Amino acid sequence: MTDLVTCQPAATIDPVTMSSEGSWSTARYDFFADCPMCCVGLICPTILSCYVSHKYGENCWLGMVPGGMTALRTHMRLSYGIPGTVCQDALSMCCCGWCELCRMAREVHTRSRSS
Repeated sequence: MTDLVTCQPAATIDPVTMSSEGSWSTARYDFFADCPMCCVGLICPTILSCYVSHKYGENCWLGMVPGGMTALRTHMRLSYGIPGTVCQDALSMCCCGWCELCRMAREVHTRSRSS
């Protein structure tokens, strides 16, 4: 005999990943907002992508998977209520990957500090 599911499981909301704000806290090319973090991203973007993934609550190795940072950017943008599309996320990561990685690092660092 099978059990009948009568209700859906409720989603848990992490205050680090959920916000009612609707824009990025810094601009794409605002490197001087956090110089040390951007220097790490310039020297070794792999370390910064692991930091961003871990700080956001995802697996540290997400940055090593092709398209992983695009998926993380999309999830981050949606959970923070930032407008945009998946296509824009993919183009941003493809054309300005290092800049977007630094921006994502600043964003997750700023939002995790304020909660």
